[in-house]
Amino acid sequence: IKQLVEAKSKSDSLNVALTNKLTRSLSREELKDVDVKVLKGVVYISLNDNMLYKSGSYEISPAAAATLSKIAKIITDYKDYEVLVEGNTDNVPIRQTNIRNNWDLSALRASSVVQELQNKYGVNPSRLTAGGRGEYNPVADNETPEGRSQNRRTQIIITPQLDQFLDLIDAAPEAEEETVAEE
Repeated sequence: IKQLVEAKSKSDSLNVALTNKLTRSLSREELKDVDVKVLKGVVYISLNDNMLYKSGSYEISPAAAATLSKIAKIITDYKDYEVLVEGNTDNVPIRQTNIRNNWDLSALRASSVVQELQNKYGVNPSRLTAGGRGEYNPVADNETPEGRSQNRRTQIIITPQLDQFLDLIDAAPEAEEETVAEE
């Protein structure tokens, strides 16, 4: 348990440092479109879709390049972390001939960000995962324009590698058994 507590404390400290470093690197203008927070040991970077894409598109806008380069720098600095890029939409049906529905759009948007991080900023692709949540992970009410705007986002979720924690969990019972055997 002590090892787990120490590992969690170390992870929490790294997450706070990562969050502070990223927040300090972003301009005031960028901070209007980027929300950075730590929840349950995971760093969430939520990017407003208006900054990243044109409506109904998954092509990353040139305006997003500076922000993504700063996020990529943080990701490359923290090599022991995994990165999940998650696309989210509102519940308004999309009307594009080449995109079937909001789920497709959210997955395409996540994939675009992953490929940008890899191809333009050199993030190791083995650390990246792209996923689409469509309209099924709302953070606000889809009945209002403001709520729909909040739901249209791409999240970059930075997590410690699970292998490290699983190794600690596997090691913990052995230490406990040794203590019992000594008694």
